[in-house]
Amino acid sequence: MKLDEKFLELIQDNDTLTQSQFEILEISNENKKNWKNIALQKDVTKNNKNLLMLLKGINNFEISNKIILNYHMVLEYNNINAKVYTPKVEENNQKNDSYVIENLDKEEFLHIYCDGACSGNPGPAGSGIAIYSNGSKPILIYGAYIENGTNNIAELNALNQALIIASQSGFTEQIHIFSDSKYAIDCISTWAYSWKKNNWSKKGGEIKNLELIIEAHNLYEKLKKQLVLEYVKGHSGIEGNELADRMAVNAINEKSVDFSFYRYEKIEDVINMKSY
Repeated sequence: MKLDEKFLELIQDNDTLTQSQFEILEISNENKKNWKNIALQKDVTKNNKNLLMLLKGINNFEISNKIILNYHMVLEYNNINAKVYTPKVEENNQKNDSYVIENLDKEEFLHIYCDGACSGNPGPAGSGIAIYSNGSKPILIYGAYIENGTNNIAELNALNQALIIASQSGFTEQIHIFSDSKYAIDCISTWAYSWKKNNWSKKGGEIKNLELIIEAHNLYEKLKKQLVLEYVKGHSGIEGNELADRMAVNAINEKSVDFSFYRYEKIEDVINMKSY
C-alpha cells in the first residue's frame, strides 16, 4: 500500500527517519535529503508499516534489530505467515557496515551455523550463530549467557535459536542448520521421539534440559520437511562453525543474556577472536 503524508508525519522524528527506517524503505544515503518524496512513491506492506512506526526515533543499532526480531516473534507466536524485513549485512567501502533490511524468503539459500561455549563446564556459558544467505557476508548473533551453565545447555540454546531463526525467516526452500554437538542434534531429532512416547521421561533418571529440548523438538517437527540438520566437526576450520564459536565466547565475555547482532568489518577479525 502507498504511504501518505499523514503517515510520514507519524513515523518521522525531527523531520527525518532512523537508519533502520531508511533501509526498510530502501532509501539510499544520497537520497535521504529527498526522503519524503521518495517515500510517498513506495509500496509498503502492513507489517512493514508497523515496523516503521515501532522504529520511530530508535537510532541505536542493536535496539532497532531487537525490535525487529521481537516483531518476528509476535507474528510467529500468532501463526501469522507474513513477509517482514529482517536485518542483513551488505558489504560496502565505508568504514562502518551498512545493514540492509531484506526478506530472507527471497534468498537462494539459508545456512545457519550454531555453537555453544562454556568456561569450566559447569561455568559461564553462551551461544553463537552465523547466518549465511545468498552469498552475502554472514550475520553474526550472540547471547543466551548463563552464569553457571554447561556445554550441553549452551549447545542446545544455540540450536534452539537457530531453529527459531529458521522458523521466522519466511524461507520456503530447504534450510541447512549445522551444529558440532551430536548431543544437541540427537536430543531433538532422535531421542526426543522415544522420550515423548514415554510422557517425556526415560529409564535411569531425569532428562536434563528437558524444557529446552521440548521447545527445540517442537520447532524441529514443524520444520523438518524442509530442514537439513547436519553435524560438523568443531574447530576444524569450517568458517561458519568458527564464527559461531567466536560468538558463543563473545556472549560469555559480554554476559549477553539476550541475543544481539555483532557488527564487524572483516571475517578474519572475528576468526582471530578468543576461542576456548
